[in-house]
Order: sequence, then structure tokens, then C-alpha cells
Amino acid sequence: MIKYSYSKKNHKYIFGLIGKEISYSFSKKFFLKKFQKESIIQTTYEIFDIPKIEEVLSIFNIPYLKGCNITIPYKQSIISFITELMPEAKIIGSVNVIKIDEKKNRIGYNTDILGFELSFKKDMNKFSYKNPKALILGTGGVSSSISFILNKLGIDHKYVSRKKNKNFLIYEEINKDLLENYQIIINCTPLGTYPKINLCPSLPYKWISSHHYLYDLVYNPPKTLFLKKGEEKGAMIRNGLEMFRIQAEESWKIWNS
Repeated sequence: MIKYSYSKKNHKYIFGLIGKEISYSFSKKFFLKKFQKESIIQTTYEIFDIPKIEEVLSIFNIPYLKGCNITIPYKQSIISFITELMPEAKIIGSVNVIKIDEKKNRIGYNTDILGFELSFKKDMNKFSYKNPKALILGTGGVSSSISFILNKLGIDHKYVSRKKNKNFLIYEEINKDLLENYQIIINCTPLGTYPKINLCPSLPYKWISSHHYLYDLVYNPPKTLFLKKGEEKGAMIRNGLEMFRIQAEESWKIWNS
């Protein structure tokens, strides 16, 4: 059963967020505030919370649906339900925006990459080290977007996973020596997201220092336990709120292009 609160009242344009257990999201509040501020009428934004990706088809049958954002855990699995993939989304294998055109084609885009790139680059000139390396915590859909940008910026990086894989590090392998060589740590997992604010990635935080930079894609709460632990050790920190805002504005541009 789809959980959403859509009312048919005078809405000719419907947009929404598709994900699982996403009550924490700021997306609906962000877009409704935008619609009000910019006097955008007959338009609404809903939260479509579905337990499995197959239920997305019933969402796509909603009249007047013009586009959706996609979040955890469906950024990769949604691709099977998309008519056309834009080049970058196809390369990355992750979609966070869908535009539904007049012929009901579902076109997949990735605006996570721009959101991360623009917010991350604001801090790059503050780094006190040359040729930094990065650890990407998590191997889900958004982590491939982060990897895409790090490659673009020429930053060497490795994935960290809970499960052993020849292509990934596992958390147990992260030690003092490794952290001395990897100054950037990017959390792409949902750990620490409201309401489970007492969770954080399993890292040896005692080896974090002022030479590190911690970026958390989570933005609710504004300062996760991951970021707090880094800040306590003198690390530079950033949450995912600006990335969220940038990708959301880019979504709106796509839907109206």
C-alpha cells in the first residue's frame, strides 16, 4: 500500500518524492514553500513512501503526475521502470530525478552530481593538503554519484562497505595508517538520519584529526553524530543540506524545461 496524502483539490501538476521510510525528508516542505513564494498555483508535491520498488507503477498512474525525485533505496532499482536515461545517469547507474513528458515517457536524470560538486568545491580551497584521497562510506546509488565527481576532480578514492568485496574496503580495515592517507571521508549511508540520530558509521574516530574533512550527505539532523565526532577532533565538516537544495532546484529546472 502506497503511503501518501494526495488530495485531488485543484491540482493540475503533481510532483513527489519516491523512497522507503522517508518521513524525515525536507523535500515536500522545500517545494511547497517554493510554490508559495513564487506564486506557483495548482501544483503540489507529495511523499510517496513505498515498501518495494514494484509499487512505483501505481504512482506513475496518478493523473497529472509530472515528475518525481528518487531517494534511498531506489536510485538504482528505479532504472528498470524508466523509458529513457540521460547520458550521465546512464554512466553512473543512478537516478534521482524523473521527468514525465506529454507522451508519458519517464526520463531519468541525475542531479545529485551537481549538488555534491558545487557544495564540495566550496571547501576544496580550504584543504591543508595536496593530492587528498577520499573514503566513500557506503556502496548504494548515491555513492556512485559521489565517485563520479571525485573522478572528475582527480581525487583518488575507495569505497568502504560492511560486506567484504575485492573492490571495497571493509570498516575493520580502517586504521590509523589508512586514515593518515585518506583525509576526506564522505558518508553516503543513511546512518544518523532522524529519528535514529544516535547511529553513525563504525570508524576509529580517535584517529580523526584537524587534517580530515568529513562530509555527510545526511542533512536531518543538521549535525549528525558522524559530524559531531569529527568536529570534536578538529576536522572540517559539512552536511548535505546545500547538496539537497541544489539538486532540488535542478530538478525543478528539468521538470519545467
